[in-house]
Amino acid sequence: MEITAAVVKQKGGSFDLEKIQLDAPKSDEVLVRIIASGTCHTDMAARDQLMGTPTFPVVLGHEGSGIIEQVGENVHHLQVGDHVVLTFGYCGDCGKCQRGLPAYCENFLPLNFGGSRMDGSHSHHQNGKGIQDNFFSQSSFATYSIAHKNNVIKVRKDAPLELLGPLGCGIQTGSGAVLNSLAVTAGESIIISGTGAVGLAGLLAAKAVSAGTIVAVDINEERLAFATKLGATHTINSKKEDVTTRLKEIAPKGFDYGFDTTGIPEVIQNSLATLASHGKMGIVGVAKRPLELEMNSFVATGLQIIGIVEGDSVPNVFIPRLVDMYMNGQFPFDKLIKTYAFEDINQAIEDSETGKTIKPVLLIGDYKG
Repeated sequence: MEITAAVVKQKGGSFDLEKIQLDAPKSDEVLVRIIASGTCHTDMAARDQLMGTPTFPVVLGHEGSGIIEQVGENVHHLQVGDHVVLTFGYCGDCGKCQRGLPAYCENFLPLNFGGSRMDGSHSHHQNGKGIQDNFFSQSSFATYSIAHKNNVIKVRKDAPLELLGPLGCGIQTGSGAVLNSLAVTAGESIIISGTGAVGLAGLLAAKAVSAGTIVAVDINEERLAFATKLGATHTINSKKEDVTTRLKEIAPKGFDYGFDTTGIPEVIQNSLATLASHGKMGIVGVAKRPLELEMNSFVATGLQIIGIVEGDSVPNVFIPRLVDMYMNGQFPFDKLIKTYAFEDINQAIEDSETGKTIKPVLLIGDYKG
């Protein structure tokens, strides 16, 4: 079938809307009419060959939401007409998946960054040639997507489908880090470094579970003010204040948790220096420099630092839970979103990169081209 997709043709290139061909789904796949797709810094990192190193042309996008139009013969838990969120790919069969850790799937890299199905085939074609695709097992910057049955998550039909795509990755990562990985509970304290979509999703999750002290750290005053509106009890501008001193003033006995989305070693060290005994630090930021640790403090006080992938989510459980929390008014992640027309994808990407928009979402279902 003919679809419209945002195709990147070179490293760092623009997203060009073009007509391409999409194959029918295979036996374990689903055809989804895309209603909307979030944009994420991972899309930009792939475009710039900083992550996944795709060849070109390529169809990216990995926070899709839509409606199922066709299912393969081996898909039994989904049906035509279901409203779905597309999330990361995982095999479901390896040791990690069998232990309930799909975000740490042994096949995570080829399923999400391989540029094709595991067997090397492509579902997208242009001028008779296969296009790099299957990004996060979905390539959702298109009017239709082929996704594997594992990463297609059914959601309730009364929820606003055009807003739900980011639950498949960025919002899932931030909220899952707080709810699943760190398991913050009522009254506990947390430092959240970085007030982008992932950090603010973590803040919303901390607020939802009634965390006691929630500190947001950033260099952007506008974002810090917004963090206060979302529920931060304190904010710190690290350009204007000594972060460690301020954190110790806020919590003299130390914080229970830290959550870093920046990947900046100095920022991580600030949080580590102010954790209480047996405090836990979760990190999701992509680092450009190594993190040096003073090991004696870990040995003496039992500090923990953990890397977090996709919020330690089991998507078919966690994403519907987030939808329910949103519909109940407990998790207003829509406050992070600004919508764009599909044809304005490059503006959406630019606004995300400059920080003008926290979480752009493309209304692909409205595209008439």
